[in-house]
Amino acid sequence: MSELQDFQKLVISNAAHVKGLSVGDKAPDFSLPNAVGKNVSLTEMLKSGIVIIKFYRGEWCPICNLDLREVQKNLAEIKSYGASFLAISPQSPDNALTAKEKNSLDYEVLSDADQKVIKAYKLQFDPGDDYHGRRDLTLLNGDGSKTLPVPATFIINTDQTIEAAHVEANYTERMGVAEILGALKVLTEQA
Repeated sequence: MSELQDFQKLVISNAAHVKGLSVGDKAPDFSLPNAVGKNVSLTEMLKSGIVIIKFYRGEWCPICNLDLREVQKNLAEIKSYGASFLAISPQSPDNALTAKEKNSLDYEVLSDADQKVIKAYKLQFDPGDDYHGRRDLTLLNGDGSKTLPVPATFIINTDQTIEAAHVEANYTERMGVAEILGALKVLTEQA
């Protein structure tokens, strides 16, 4: 096994205990700054329809960037269900702007610099000393902390109920666009 694979296994094992919020839970409300510092509120967004939230590690994460770009490619179809999309990381608004510009994103990229929302959604973990020896999160995270969110996707109905959730310790596995669209189709047919 390669050194990278060993490293990935270690990070994944350090996140294995993180389960996040579940389907049926009420999504905690929040108001976070977007890439230009304007606050965005979950309850305000829910007034317009279903909200999809993707928690990602940061603009430095290549897998996160691929995932965010995949959403962008399918944003029109997501919006056709009356849904909106938010991406949240523990980085500063400046880094959110970098992620937005680097990936040409037409949706809100929010900064949870103090990780209060990441904690409220039960996603925070410490990737471990070996990880810290390779990447200094204190320079990447908005609050200088050494913790990350487990990448997660939540589909939240207008009553703040989580209708679909994907929380995966293996940071290479994300809820794909096909799964998001499938959930949106089911939810709009039920409405």
